[in-house]
Amino acid sequence: EIPDAMTDSNTPTPHPWYTEGLQFSCTQCGNCCTGSPGAVWVNDDELQQIADFLHEPIGAVRLLATKFSQGKVSLKAFPNGDCFYFDPRARRCTIYPVRPIQCRTWPFWNRHLQSPEHWEDLKTSCPGVGKGDLIPLTIIERQKQASPI
Repeated sequence: EIPDAMTDSNTPTPHPWYTEGLQFSCTQCGNCCTGSPGAVWVNDDELQQIADFLHEPIGAVRLLATKFSQGKVSLKAFPNGDCFYFDPRARRCTIYPVRPIQCRTWPFWNRHLQSPEHWEDLKTSCPGVGKGDLIPLTIIERQKQASPI
């Protein structure tokens, strides 16, 4: 049996290790859009926003830019790992104003916030981590909760 103290809803929950906030400032390096292949999960609303932004039918966006993976829809990536909507010459996202929530919430994903060590490891691939503005806990938690990963 679990002791009452363990189930008491008045028991304070432990604060995350990043309670004081984390420094992050996007350098627009494009590293989060490139590299090893991964998945950028998208939903119907996001696909419609991309289609509207590109002045394309949603069917064309689905056909050309998405794939079905792990039971979900993801943006395609090129063999080198670059996102379908990443322009390697300009080193920028071609749909930035309507990029999916997964991209908008970078780097405040659950896996990056598991521990200080995970956050530190992220610095090797993202030059904006640990630099710039101090992002408060409330924003980090909002981003973390909104992220599909």
